[in-house]
Amino acid sequence: LSMASRTVITVQPQFSVAQQPGEWQTGLLDCCSDCGVCFCGMFCFLCLNCQVAGDMDECCLFGSSVAMRTLYRTKYNIPGSILGDFCSTCLCRPCALCQLKRDINRRREMGIF
Repeated sequence: LSMASRTVITVQPQFSVAQQPGEWQTGLLDCCSDCGVCFCGMFCFLCLNCQVAGDMDECCLFGSSVAMRTLYRTKYNIPGSILGDFCSTCLCRPCALCQLKRDINRRREMGIF
């Protein structure tokens, strides 16, 4: 075997999967789009908190946390920042939690949760 007959691969093929940017299924203040979630968030916040945490296989204590919102947003490639997540959860925790639950419900209906 001569050196001329050997093929040397110097560059490996690369596959790039560009994930499309996502978006929230509803806005932060779209409470009327799912009144059941809204009422649960307003009158039984801890129940909704535990539902969201359970949906995401996390501890019930963290359903409405900045980390949970950031984790969810990152998983579905929803634009934003940790600072934005912090502001949403601090300024209106029930609204942020309701938005997260509505989004989970809608993605579950679409079969992408």
